[in-house]
Amino acid sequence: MNSAHALPSQAVPSPGRRMLNKVPEITVYFWIIKILCTTVGETFADNLNENLGLGLTNTSYIMGAVLIAVMVAQFRSRRYVPGIYWLAVVLVSVVGTLVSDNLVENYGVALETTTIAFSICLIVTFATWYWSERTLSVHTIVTSRREAFYWATILFTFALGTSAGDLISEKLELGYLPTVGIFAGAIAIIAFCHFALRMNAILSFWLAYILTRPLGASIGDYLASPTEEGGLGLGTTVTSVIFLSTILALVVYLAISKRDVIRSGPVAASPGTGPAVLVVLNKVAPTESLIMAVRERVAAGAERFHVLVPNPHNLGFDHGDPVPADGDELLAGALPPLRKVTGGEVSGRVANNPNAYDDIVEELDSGAYTEILLETPPTHLSHWLHVDLPNRVAQLGLPTEAVAAA
Repeated sequence: MNSAHALPSQAVPSPGRRMLNKVPEITVYFWIIKILCTTVGETFADNLNENLGLGLTNTSYIMGAVLIAVMVAQFRSRRYVPGIYWLAVVLVSVVGTLVSDNLVENYGVALETTTIAFSICLIVTFATWYWSERTLSVHTIVTSRREAFYWATILFTFALGTSAGDLISEKLELGYLPTVGIFAGAIAIIAFCHFALRMNAILSFWLAYILTRPLGASIGDYLASPTEEGGLGLGTTVTSVIFLSTILALVVYLAISKRDVIRSGPVAASPGTGPAVLVVLNKVAPTESLIMAVRERVAAGAERFHVLVPNPHNLGFDHGDPVPADGDELLAGALPPLRKVTGGEVSGRVANNPNAYDDIVEELDSGAYTEILLETPPTHLSHWLHVDLPNRVAQLGLPTEAVAAA
């Protein structure tokens, strides 16, 4: 359905060339290859620097030039290409390691200092990204500006991971294997908080992403380091070859199977199962325009509806209406009018995020839907339903209608 009429004419979407999502779906393959890439970043950089005798400076120049060439290809692509994307991740991993190693070994900067500095850089990048785009979701990398934020974040996570991993394993003399256990345990805790305690998906993702870097680096050091230093003694060459071969095999598999391509849409609801229509509200109560749209769905046979409302604590409303101070109160006021129209039960929940798109993605991941209804402000930019939301939601593959609130 056409949702263009709901876009405010004076509002400007996020600058940058629009494209399909440029990152892979977050699956088990994503995390396996990510850890493999971080390990290669550690061992391959050491191999070029030490075994081939290029030195840190020359290695940095060479890998930096290769990274630039690959990133040009990545930015020019209008969709996710597994080979280009994961080659870029490997190279960013290598360059991130080299940046940290250069500061420590060539310029004598302490590991404590580099760890703190890269942490600050990463926090600033996150803050600027969110201030500019109002989301940190990897499901929304659909403009060149967002992609630039994404890759800057990746670079700083790799540099930070190298410094933090070296600080714990070497400076604190805990050893490589205990360091692997520390970071693996931390990731396991994050996974538990996300799946069992429903910790925010975006926060969980980035915490795990940051921690996989020192985990992979510690695994690489453990495998490649001599036995007298607490490693397995495989050497950087053998370790790099093993992991690069595994990465290549997995990337080829994903390129053929397309198992990690962002899905074109969630699975449609089966008869009699789960809510079929997702209704996303902006106003305190459903407007007449939305009521009419719901009535049309009921007449067409839709029986199941689920409502998503913003949490007033997460954002400032800008439409001038009286707003309940509590999300549950807001939801309680929104459900009765819809239940009256549908003649049945309408479920709903309060949003977890200050950005509607992130909650929509979470909702689609947890339930089966056939359509999305968005109530959008008619003449201005909502703090929750951002100006480009209808276009981005439509890219998820489900029929989507943006109903202008009168």
